[in-house]
Amino acid sequence: MIKRILAAAILIWLLGFALFAFTLPQPAPLAESDAAVVLTGGAKRIDRALEVIEAGKAKRLLISGVDRDVKPKELAAEYNRPEKLFDCCIDLGFQSVDTRSNALETARWTARNKVKSLRLITHDWHMRRARLELDQALPSGISVTNDAVMTSPSLGALFREYNKYWLRWIAAQLGI
Repeated sequence: MIKRILAAAILIWLLGFALFAFTLPQPAPLAESDAAVVLTGGAKRIDRALEVIEAGKAKRLLISGVDRDVKPKELAAEYNRPEKLFDCCIDLGFQSVDTRSNALETARWTARNKVKSLRLITHDWHMRRARLELDQALPSGISVTNDAVMTSPSLGALFREYNKYWLRWIAAQLGI
């Protein structure tokens, strides 16, 4: 009986992984929101966020997880954007080091800026866990749009992210 239960659990876990891998979140259409947040840590995430802010689809942008040594002027030069864009509309978040602290930093920023609608920008494979953390941190009443940046993750990267997601989901259910 124990072997059957264990086999069933493994089968459910494997089917869940297949579903996770084959149904990665997609980019969202460029629609209006009060603000956007992009989580650093991967290629093309900031590019997508700058596209959103330049299209006027968000009034403010938080780049969460920026190294403390980075200055807005340096980011403007690196992404070939005018400094005034960073001066008027973009905030750099220096307080986060992982997905959970990204969510906490974002929640504080949305409260300060009275955000009611938010666009979350991160990689497709990272979106589910980022959204889980954000939903835990944000107060109710803020609508969030998932805007995934498409990637071609390796099987190993998907496997790690799937396990991180479920471990974090279990921890959240336990109030950790």
